[in-house]
Amino acid sequence: MDIENLLYIIIAGIIALLLALFQYWFSAKQKGKQWMLYTFLRFVSIFSLLLLLINPKFEQVSYVNEKPNLIVAVDNSESVTYLKQNENTETLVHNILNSTRLNERFNIDTYVFGNDLKATDSITFTDKQTNVSSIFNELSQIYKTTNAPTLIISDGNQTYGSDYEFVSDRYDQPIFPIILGDTITYADLRIQRLNVNRYAYLKNRFPVEVILTYNGNDDINSRFVVTSGNSTIYSKPISFSKEHSSQILNFDLPANRVGVLSYTARIIPLDIEKNRANNDKAFAVEVIDQKTNVAIISDILHPDLGALKKSIESNEQRSVTFLKPTMNVNLLDDYQLVILYQPNAKFRSIFDVIDSSNKNHCIITGSQTDWRFLNSAIDYLNKDLTNQTENYQAILNTGYNTFIIDALKFNSFPPLTSSFGDIEFSSPVETILFKKIGNVDTEQALLATLETGDQRQALLFGEGIWKWRAQSYLNNRSFNEFDNFIGKLVQYLASNKRRNRLSVDYESFYDGSSPVKVSAQFFDKNYQFDNRGNLNIVVRDKASNESRTLPFILNNTNYEVDLSSLPASEYAFTVSVANEGLKQSGNFTILNFNVEQQFLNADVTKLQRLATNSNGRSYFIGNTDSLVSQLINDKRFAIIQKSTKKVVPLIDWKYLLALIALSLAIEWFMRKYNGLI
Repeated sequence: MDIENLLYIIIAGIIALLLALFQYWFSAKQKGKQWMLYTFLRFVSIFSLLLLLINPKFEQVSYVNEKPNLIVAVDNSESVTYLKQNENTETLVHNILNSTRLNERFNIDTYVFGNDLKATDSITFTDKQTNVSSIFNELSQIYKTTNAPTLIISDGNQTYGSDYEFVSDRYDQPIFPIILGDTITYADLRIQRLNVNRYAYLKNRFPVEVILTYNGNDDINSRFVVTSGNSTIYSKPISFSKEHSSQILNFDLPANRVGVLSYTARIIPLDIEKNRANNDKAFAVEVIDQKTNVAIISDILHPDLGALKKSIESNEQRSVTFLKPTMNVNLLDDYQLVILYQPNAKFRSIFDVIDSSNKNHCIITGSQTDWRFLNSAIDYLNKDLTNQTENYQAILNTGYNTFIIDALKFNSFPPLTSSFGDIEFSSPVETILFKKIGNVDTEQALLATLETGDQRQALLFGEGIWKWRAQSYLNNRSFNEFDNFIGKLVQYLASNKRRNRLSVDYESFYDGSSPVKVSAQFFDKNYQFDNRGNLNIVVRDKASNESRTLPFILNNTNYEVDLSSLPASEYAFTVSVANEGLKQSGNFTILNFNVEQQFLNADVTKLQRLATNSNGRSYFIGNTDSLVSQLINDKRFAIIQKSTKKVVPLIDWKYLLALIALSLAIEWFMRKYNGLI
C-alpha cells in the first residue's frame, strides 16, 4: 500500500470518529456504556464506507508446492517378449507406480511406445515396430517448461524412425534407461539388410543386395541361398572370421512372369546359434509388363519441376522426362500423361495435339503463365487478366470422391503463388483443394479434376509445390505422404479405365511389419460418395483355404479394414456391397518377417551413451534396487515452492460489506429496543 492511500485511511478514520462522536456522544444528555457502543457502531459503519470509497489495494501472496514430473516410457514391442523380459518389465513398472516414496516426490506419467507413443499404463508387448525417437519428438513439447526426469524401459533396439541418440540432443531432460537384457554375446549369423526394388519388369532381371554379418570369434563356413517355393534360385558359399565379420552380396534374379514373386533369403545357421529368426528374410517383387511414362513440358526452370519428378518417380512404375514446348509433338505418343507447366504461346502446338488425341494431361499455372494464351487454348476455362499476383493457401475438400485423398496437413503448407483474378469454368469440375486468401475461405478451385469423354484433366492454379513437399517432410519426417498424394493424382490421370461405383485400394504385398490395410470407396448411381454403404471383405488364405469375413469401417470419405492380424501367406479377397450387387476382387501377399525377432541382445552401449549425454544414469533390469533412492536424493528433482502474488482491491473483500451490514443492523435493533426510533 502506498503512502497516499495510508494518509487517506487515517483521514477517513478521523472523519468517521468525529462524526460518530458528534452524533452520539456530544449530543447525548446522559453518557454511559450504551452510548459508547452506539458511537463505536456508527464509527465502524462510516469508516468502512469511507474505506470502500478509497478502495486501497493489498498484495495477497499464496504458496504452492510443485512436484517434478517423472516420465515412465515402456517399450511395448514384441522384442521385449522375445528377449524374455516382459515379466521383469511388468514387475518394475508396478513397483514404480505403487512406490509411496516416488508418488510423494513426483507426479508420475506413464507412456508406452512401439509403433507410436501412447499415454497409458496398459502394456501388451504386441507392437511390431519400435520407434524410440517418438519419445523425444513428442514429449519435448509436452514437458518443455517443466522438470521431468525420464525413465526409458527398453532393449534399445529401434526398427524405424530417426536415430534416437541424435534426436535426444534436443530433449532437455535427464534420461535414465532401464536396459532390458544383458551384455552376454553369442555366436550369431544374420541377414543384416536386404535391398531390392519393389517392382521389376517382365523378361528383365532385377538386382538384389544382401548384407550378411557374423558375431563370434571362430572361423566359420556357411551357405547363403535364395529359394522360391521348393526351388533354389541362388546359392553361394560364405566364410566369416572375427576380423572378416561381414559380407555384401550382389546378384540378379529373373522376372519371368507377371505378378508378385515371393522369395526367402536364408543363411544356413550354426549349430550353436541361439537366435535363428534373423537367419531368414522373406522378400517379394511385383513384376509388371508396362511402365507409366510422364512428360513434363516447361519453358522455364523452376524448383517445382524437380519436386514433381521426385514425387512421381518415388513409384518405380513411373518415369519422368523433361521436354521443351518446341519439341517434336509426335513424341507425345510415347507418354501416358503430359504435365504442362506454366504454359505460354509456345505451347500452342502441344495443345493442338492434346485436343486432337484426347490425351490426359495436367496444367500447372503460376506467376509466369500466359493467361491470355491459356484462355484461348482452353474452351471451358476463363480467367480475369491482371498483372498482380496472389498467395493462396490450400483447404482440402472433404467431399471430393473421384479417388481417395489422403488427409495431408494442408493448413500447415506454405501458400502457392499465382496470378490474381477469378476463374470461371463452363464445364463441371471436381475440386480437390479450395483457395484460402489470408483468413478468408473461398469456393474457388486451387486444384481440380474433370473428365470430358475419355479424357482426364487436372488443373493446379499455383506455383511453389516444392515447398509443400519440403513441409510434408518436416511434418512427418518423410516424403511418403506427399509423394503418395501426387502418386494417386498421377495414377488417376494416367488411366483411361471407366469409373466404377466401387473402387478398392490395396498393396500387392505387405512386408509383414507394416499395417495391412485395405481401403474402398462406394458411390451412388450419380457417382456421389455414399456413406451409408454396408461393405464387407471376404479374405481367403490360398494355402489353408480358410476364409473369414470382416466389415469395413467408415473413415472420412472412404471405407477401411485392418487385416494386420492375418498370418503371413498368400490371400485372395472379394469386397462386396450389401444389396447392391457390386464386387471387386484381388490378391495380396503378407511376407513372413518379424523385425522385432531379429535382435539377440539389448543395445547396451547406445542406451548407456544416452544416459551419459543427458546427465542421467543407466540401470540393468536386474539391478534397479538403488533407482528409487537415486531419483529421490537427486537435488535436481527437488520439490519447488512457488509463490503467487496477487493485488486485491478492498472492494473485492466481501467481509467488509458484511461488517457494514452487521454494524448497521445491530445499531438499528438496539435503538429500536431502547425506544430511540
